[in-house]
Amino acid sequence: MLFLLAPRLRSRLLRSALLLLSLASFGSLANATPLQSAPASPQESAAPASAAPTRNSTTSTYHLSPEKYQKAIAYSRAGYRLYFLSVFWNLAILLLLLRSGFFAKLRDFAEAHSRNRFLQAAIFVPAVLALLALLNLPIRLYGHHLSLYYQQSIEPWGPWLWDWTKAQLLEIGLGLPVIALLFALIRSKPRSWWLFAWLGAIPLSLFLGLIAPWYIDPLFNKFRPLQETQPQLVESIVKLTSVAGHPVPRSQMFLMEASKKTNAINAYVAGLGPSKRIVIWDTSIQKTKPEELLFIVGHEMGHYVLGHVVKGFAYFLALLFVALFLAYHCLQWMIARWGIRGQSDWAALGALLLLFNIMNFVGEPIGNAISRLQEHSADAYGLQLIQGFFPNANEVAAHSFQVLGEEDLDDPNPPKFIVLWLYSHPPLNDRLRFAYDFGRPAQSQTHPEPNQIPDR
Repeated sequence: MLFLLAPRLRSRLLRSALLLLSLASFGSLANATPLQSAPASPQESAAPASAAPTRNSTTSTYHLSPEKYQKAIAYSRAGYRLYFLSVFWNLAILLLLLRSGFFAKLRDFAEAHSRNRFLQAAIFVPAVLALLALLNLPIRLYGHHLSLYYQQSIEPWGPWLWDWTKAQLLEIGLGLPVIALLFALIRSKPRSWWLFAWLGAIPLSLFLGLIAPWYIDPLFNKFRPLQETQPQLVESIVKLTSVAGHPVPRSQMFLMEASKKTNAINAYVAGLGPSKRIVIWDTSIQKTKPEELLFIVGHEMGHYVLGHVVKGFAYFLALLFVALFLAYHCLQWMIARWGIRGQSDWAALGALLLLFNIMNFVGEPIGNAISRLQEHSADAYGLQLIQGFFPNANEVAAHSFQVLGEEDLDDPNPPKFIVLWLYSHPPLNDRLRFAYDFGRPAQSQTHPEPNQIPDR
């Protein structure tokens, strides 16, 4: 999981491969830019973030300079609009292709060129996925433009387009066998295919989680053992994880060269079993203090110690079970439309994609609510873990959130609706205040209002 934002990366990877629950591109594996949101009014937050910094040395509230505050607001609003635009743009494309009979015509073309079902899939599936990727490319281009404009990304257009191309090829390569197997299952088990598809998703998702750090992540970023360049940091992490009761071998600590593509900072844990590892972005090392990095690592350790990986996998499978069950019943109603001959017809893929995209959008708040609870628990675990390492542990954690917000242009006061729908982590200001107040009596927990903060 990512420390600051969701890591929708892993879930989207799985959902794309597992029946394409979301058409979110694998390009998100390369550099997912956090979706920001518009600011809330002062009444929406008990202790809103400030547009001016404090004079004292403690970090009790997320604050930005006036210039950066306005920049964060603008970036937030642009990202907010772009997210919803991308959702409805994708739904509109699928509806237009269904109504125009495109899927039925492409099916006829594939069947005319081969009687073999897999060869038909080899014609039909890549054509569908490639067309959808191209039709969604303008949204992706604008998203990268925003990242460049607000200096969140520094990746030139050429390398970005190459990452996007690799992502689409990967999606097609994984999507072809999965979709071919799904439709074979629909033909053989017309009434219970959804249940068998769900059962098949379990080993497939575990397999993808295992191989992603070895074979998928390196397609988009360069990794090297952390020991090569940061031996002192490695020793500190070894000590910290040993205290946690879950020592991490030095061979499982990696540095990601994120600075070639982004100005953002991050760290995360990834993999399953032998591929499990802690990954720290080089930007994090450049822009945070060593003790702040250890808090970030402690947060990530919390996800494993508290069982969030297993629980998250269980939640994902539960939502997938519901999605497949609903897709089966909704598909029966939809096959009479748009020239679809039956649920095993290749043209039914368009209807399935439409259904999964709708359910993925509607289910976003559920998954994010679960994620926010887990991230809050991981924050508490990381704070508790570093209490014995630093005399000012709360300030270390609070300041790490301050740095994260400044570098990533995090929304100072996101609207409650946006938090509900999009935020996989609690708002950064809430996390910072929680860190600052951790272990303090409730009556001593005070935070300055914006008009109470003097200018520097």
